[in-house]
Amino acid sequence: MSFSMTGYGQSSRHYGGSKIVFEVKSVNHRYCEIVLRMPREWNGFEDTLRRKVQQYVRRGRVDVVINREHEENAGGPVLNRLAVKSYLAAAESLKKEFGVNGELDITNLLTLPGVMESGESALTTLPENGDSFQELLVNGLEESVKALAEMRAREGRFLAADIAERLGRLEELHGVMSGMAPAAVIEFRDKLRQRLEALQDGTFPFDEHKFGMEVAIFADRSNIDEELTRLRSHFEQCRILLDSGEPIGRKLDFLIQEMNRETNTIGSKCNHAGISSCVVEMKAELEKIREQAANME
Repeated sequence: MSFSMTGYGQSSRHYGGSKIVFEVKSVNHRYCEIVLRMPREWNGFEDTLRRKVQQYVRRGRVDVVINREHEENAGGPVLNRLAVKSYLAAAESLKKEFGVNGELDITNLLTLPGVMESGESALTTLPENGDSFQELLVNGLEESVKALAEMRAREGRFLAADIAERLGRLEELHGVMSGMAPAAVIEFRDKLRQRLEALQDGTFPFDEHKFGMEVAIFADRSNIDEELTRLRSHFEQCRILLDSGEPIGRKLDFLIQEMNRETNTIGSKCNHAGISSCVVEMKAELEKIREQAANME
């Protein structure tokens, strides 16, 4: 399966009165570059989140944005469990070390600073259970990255189908040139003989041997069998790449360069109008394939 390098995915999770939104988008890039933006307090999870993205994306620039959005009831108070535990531990220490009597009840606890926080401030520090919060972030990011991968796969299928269709046209042109190649020598021979006969005024003898040598030199110089064979091999390799599940963008780009090189060589070697026309059309198709391949992973 072929993949495009462009795509978008989004997901969300709810935590502590807030909505955590995950947005992932990718564009073309020579390598795999992941740019992660999220609240500074969550930077400790960056390596884990980055590895999760790399499981689904092997090439392209991927921008990951994780934001927290406060829900309608997020302005209400949220219990700070760390603060409660700290106050209770301090009260127990006062009893044991200093012999202070008394109980810290709910009413007193709720009035202590930091026990109740607004929904906005509840996520400015790491949650008490960092492992569960990390799992929430990883699962939310994975959902959005899967959506990104699905979009990349859909677009990749369209790109691969377009490239395969253009390869078919290149193979048609290849067949036409293969049929024209022998005729090019015959056409050159007949035209050369016609010119010599037109110029013949009896002042010089017609040398059949030299004439044959000239035709043979042209045939050797204009022979394109090797180029046609290599082109056929490149076509087959392209189709194999399109059917593989590996990133093919760079390999496809290399094959396109090689096909362009062989096509240019054919154009320069063979002085034939029909073949030259095929060369021009092949170069146009190769350029369109190159543009499509630039979007593939």
